[in-house]
Amino acid sequence: MVSIAQRLMAAPVFSQVYERAWRPLFTRGFSLGGSGTADYDRALRARLAQPGDRHVLDIACGPGNYSGDASKGLTGDGRYVGVDFSASMLAQAARDNRGSRVTYVRGDAHKLPFPDDSFDTVLCLAALYLIPDPLPVLDEMMRVCAPGGEVIVFTSVEASIAALPGARQVAGLSGLRIFGRDELLMRFSRLGAVHLEQTITGVGQYIHAHKASEPPHA
Repeated sequence: MVSIAQRLMAAPVFSQVYERAWRPLFTRGFSLGGSGTADYDRALRARLAQPGDRHVLDIACGPGNYSGDASKGLTGDGRYVGVDFSASMLAQAARDNRGSRVTYVRGDAHKLPFPDDSFDTVLCLAALYLIPDPLPVLDEMMRVCAPGGEVIVFTSVEASIAALPGARQVAGLSGLRIFGRDELLMRFSRLGAVHLEQTITGVGQYIHAHKASEPPHA
């Protein structure tokens, strides 16, 4: 059954207001009215904009919220690729967030249409909690990340009011998943991720991980 959240993301009208109206309001909500999420997001955008010859993959890119920041510092053969399952979101991205180093692809996050070790930076920001069966998406993120590359996720976490009785049930009815505090960290650890960092902002969490430069010894 398609959830309320999934129907919204596929709606052409919602894709038009998502970037300028819904996303800022929703981001502030993750910090329970505070600025923690917005502050981290601002620092992340500055990090993504640093100069470099790298390939960036943005999973569930929506209307291209991060394409400008992630592509403007690219040099050499550097590329930004945004992938999303929603045709209306991709159409909006193509209209509003074009660039000479920007490409948008329609695809399923559970089976990314890219070879192993393809990207230096792999993002999934404010989307994992909407994706059905989300944990295998982390597997795919690590698969396409190049050795020594980085994976960055922003999603929900069971903290503060999200831990109250009934919070998971209410979120589930709308299609939003609340992840356990260590759930994603454990998955990344099993995948061999190194230098794992978790920053919690209210009911949201940022996870920053790296793919080992060398494969683990058998």
